[in-house]
Amino acid sequence: MGKTLLLLSLLLCSFIIDLEASRQDLNQPYRTGYHFQPPSNWMNDPNGPMVYKGIYHLFYQYNPYGAVWDVRIVWGHSTSLDLVNWTPQPPAFSPSQPSDINGCWSGSVTILPNGTPVILYTGIDQNKSQVQNVAVPVNISDPYLREWSKSPANPLMAPNAVNGINPDRFRDPTTAWIGHDGEWRVIVGSSTDDRRGLAVLYKSRDFFNWTQATKPLHHEELTGMWECPDFFPVSITGTEGLETSSSGEVKHVLKMSLIETLHDYYTIGCYDREKDVYVPDHGFVQDGSAPRLDYGKFYASKAFYDDVKKRRILWGWVNESSPAKDDIEKGWSGLQSFPRKIWLGESGNELLQWPIEEIETLRETQVNWYNKVLKAGSTIQVHGVTAAQADVDVSFKVKDLEKADVIEPSWTDPQKICSEEDLSVKSGLGPFGLMVLASNDMEEYTSVYFRIFKSNDTKYVVLMCSDQSRSSLNEENDKATFGAFVAIDPSHETLSLRTLIDHSIVESYGGGGKVCVTSRVYPKLAIGEKANLFVFNKGTQSVDVLSLSAWSLKSAQINGETVSPFSECEDSHSLNQY
Repeated sequence: MGKTLLLLSLLLCSFIIDLEASRQDLNQPYRTGYHFQPPSNWMNDPNGPMVYKGIYHLFYQYNPYGAVWDVRIVWGHSTSLDLVNWTPQPPAFSPSQPSDINGCWSGSVTILPNGTPVILYTGIDQNKSQVQNVAVPVNISDPYLREWSKSPANPLMAPNAVNGINPDRFRDPTTAWIGHDGEWRVIVGSSTDDRRGLAVLYKSRDFFNWTQATKPLHHEELTGMWECPDFFPVSITGTEGLETSSSGEVKHVLKMSLIETLHDYYTIGCYDREKDVYVPDHGFVQDGSAPRLDYGKFYASKAFYDDVKKRRILWGWVNESSPAKDDIEKGWSGLQSFPRKIWLGESGNELLQWPIEEIETLRETQVNWYNKVLKAGSTIQVHGVTAAQADVDVSFKVKDLEKADVIEPSWTDPQKICSEEDLSVKSGLGPFGLMVLASNDMEEYTSVYFRIFKSNDTKYVVLMCSDQSRSSLNEENDKATFGAFVAIDPSHETLSLRTLIDHSIVESYGGGGKVCVTSRVYPKLAIGEKANLFVFNKGTQSVDVLSLSAWSLKSAQINGETVSPFSECEDSHSLNQY
C-alpha cells in the first residue's frame, strides 16, 4: 500500500507540474523554446562568451530588478555543455566598487596563455564616467567559474584631461590579443564631439597596467559612438575559426555597433601588426554603408573562438518589438540570437553565418519535399511539424529569369523596397518564400521571401525581405519590414532560405548565410498549436522547390525552464513527399 500511495503521490505531483507548465505556456506565448533568455527581467548585450575546461559560458547584461533597463545592471551568467541547454549561475558581479558603483556594463573575456580567463568590462564610476575594469576568477579549478573578484586597482583605463576621451563615450573593451612584440592590445569604443567614431587602442605587458597608444586602431568620420567593437582574424583558406592573436594567412574583421542606427556593421581588411593600424579592404568603409551582420533585430554582438570545435561563434542581442508596458506585464525583455558559426566566404569580401550544428540535437519530426512546382499565385501548407517551433530549410530554382522585372536605378535601399513592394505587389519573379507563424484564416503571418530583378546591364539582383506588417493584430508593436540584397547569381545558383521559428522570434539565413535577418513578432492568433507554416509564390511565373526539409524542434533546457512546443506527435519520424 505504501508503494502504491507513493506512486500516486508522484503521479499527482507530475500532473500538477505539467499543469502549471501548461498554464505558464498559455500565459507566456512569446517565451522561446530554444533561444537563450533568463527566466525573467531585462537582458541586453551578450558579454564575454567563452569555453573553459569544456564548459561554455555566456555572460550578459542583466537587470535583476525588472523588465526594463536599469542603471543597476549586472553581469548575468549561465553555463552549458552544448551551447543549447543552459544552467543559470549566480551573477558574475554587480556594482560594488567606486569604479562601477553606477553599473557594470559590457566587456569581454580574454584567455591568458596560462589558461586563466580574465574579464575586462566597463564600469560607471562614482562620477558617472565610463571606465574600464578587470575581474578574475576566485577559483580557477572551478569549471563553472561561479565566483569572480574585482581588482582593487580598478579602474585600469579612464578618461582624463590628458587623453581627452569623453567620459560619456568610452566603453565596451574587446577580447585582447598579443601583438608582434609580445604585448597585449585591446580596443575600447569611443567617439569625439564632432562624431568621429574611434577604436581606442591600449597596450599592456602584464594585462593589468595599460597605456593608451598614440593613435586609434581605426577611426571614421561622422559615424558617432562605436559601441561593442569586436576585432578578430578570419582564415582565408577555410571555415575554421582562429584564436584572436592569430596571424599569417588571415584577414581581420572590425565590427562596431553604431548607436545612431542601432545596427551592427563590419568591414574586412588588413591589420598592420607593426604599426598597430587596421585598414579596411577596398570598397569597405567603417560606417553605415558597410555590410551588416544582420538586417533585422540584432545588436551589440560578440564573437568568441571555440577551441573545442575550432570555430568562431557569434551571439547577438535581439531586443523586443513590443512596447515597454507589454514587457513589464509579461515580466521579461530580450533574447539572444541562436549561436552562429561565422567565417570568411570564398569571395573574401563577405562573412557567412550559419546556426551551429548543435541545433540538430533538438530535431524531432521531419517533413521532406522534393521537386515541387510552386505555380504563380500558389500557397501550400507544410503539414506535420510544430509550426511555432521549427527549423525550415528550402531551396528554390527559378527558370524564366528573362521574366524578371527591371529594377529602378533609384532602388538602392533594400529595406525601403521591401516595405513598399509588399506581398500585394506582384512581379515577374516573386515574391516567393515562406509564411511563418500564420493563423488559420491568414489574418496574421510573417513572410520571409525573395524577389529577383534584372538591371539594365542584364545582371540579376536578388532581394530578401522579412515582412512583419501582418505579424500581429496588435497595432502597438513595431512591425517594420526588413530587407537586404543577396550576392547570388540565380542563373547559376539555387536560392536557399533557412528559417528558425521560435514563438516570437524568426531568424532567417539567405543564400547559405550570406544574409541574415532576425525579426520579433507577437501574434494574437497564430500561437502554439494554432500556428501554421506555408510555402508561397505570389509572382506571375512558376518557381521550383528543389527541396524542403522542415523539423519540429523540441525545447531546450534554458536556465531552468522548458517551453512547450505544442507538439501533437510524440514520436520522431520522417515524412517524405515527392
